[in-house]
Order: sequence, then C-alpha cells, then structure tokens
Amino acid sequence: MTLVTGGVALLVVLVGGTPWRFARNVVTIVHEAGHALAAVLVGRRLRSIKLHSDTSGVTVSRGKPEGPGMAFTALAGYVAPSVLGLVFASLVGQDFITAVLVLVALLLLGVLIMVRNAYGVFTVIASAVVLGLVALVAPPVVQAPFAYLLTWFLLFGGVRPVVELQVKRRRGQARDSDADQLSRLTSVPAVLWVLVFVVLTVSCLLAGALWLLEPVVA
Repeated sequence: MTLVTGGVALLVVLVGGTPWRFARNVVTIVHEAGHALAAVLVGRRLRSIKLHSDTSGVTVSRGKPEGPGMAFTALAGYVAPSVLGLVFASLVGQDFITAVLVLVALLLLGVLIMVRNAYGVFTVIASAVVLGLVALVAPPVVQAPFAYLLTWFLLFGGVRPVVELQVKRRRGQARDSDADQLSRLTSVPAVLWVLVFVVLTVSCLLAGALWLLEPVVA
C-alpha cells in the first residue's frame, strides 16, 4: 500500500496536466492555512483567505508590516504542505489513520471560516465532502490508503510549487511572491529564500519517506 500510494502521488505531481491542476488546490489550501496559522501565532490579526481557480491564493492579515513576525508569516506558506505531510507521515506510520482525518477536518474548518470568495468556499466544501465520505462512509480498508495517498501527495506536492516559483521568477513573473516579500523584509536575496524553501521541503520529503517506507524495508 505504501509503495502504490506513493507511486500514484508521485505520478500526479510529475505528470502534471489536469490531475495536478485539480490536486494542486489541496496544496494551495494548506499553503494559505500555513500563512494564516503563522500570522495568528505571531499575534497578527487574520482578516481573510482567498483561493482562486488558477490555484493561487492570498491570505490577508493585519499587524506590523515588518519584523520577524511578518517574515515568519511569509515563510510559512511554501513549507506548510511539506511540514503537514511530515506530521501525517509520523501518524500513518503508527497507524493513527483517524488522527490524520481529524486534522484534515480541523484544517478545512479553519480555512472555511476565513475564506472570503466563492471559489474558495466551493473548493474547501468540495474537499470536505470527499473527506466526509472517506471518514464516515468508507470502510477502514479505504481510509488507510486515502491517508497514505494524501500524505505522499503533500510530501511530493510541497516540492513542485517551489520549483514552479523559481521558474516564474526567472521569467520575470511572480515579483510579489513570498520569496520576494521575504527579500524585502530581510534584505536577503529572494533566490536564497527559494533555496531555503527547497531545503525545507526536500528535507520533509526525505524524512517523511523514511517513516512511510520503514515497514517496507524492515
């Protein structure tokens, strides 16, 4: 099961196209949730979350426009899917499948409360419907592969947006990306922040893969 779900998740991320475009909405939800949670943790006032049909998103918070708190808020987005994937890997590796489903439900509820556009509401509710069917209707034999697939997808899917970000930046696009915001906040070149994103997301992928594959290689 671990290898099969991992292979499916990797295929979706690498092949791209329509499957990746739809699945990427999950990454965007977690990305914006990462910004939102970080903002709350540093004492900023969370105002809204918007999710768009091009799989982009915006999280708005109010507070000091500079300093460590703002930098942490900007940093949290791109690493959030990978960190969540790592948390899930630690849970499913110990067969805590229910805990994974509960955490996903809490994340969707938190995002839904703060979403302020129609497409965002639709995306979160659609995700919640899928989760509800798996958690309340599907038997354990389905719940476990779903949790593994979601975990692998977050681990693999957390890396690709970072690569896409740097490709856009090289083309002169995404000038107001999280990396560029961090550059303005810290005077550290944006490309180095992209490198930080790469190191963190790949590290989570490797650590998560070790947890998930341990029963296979043991």
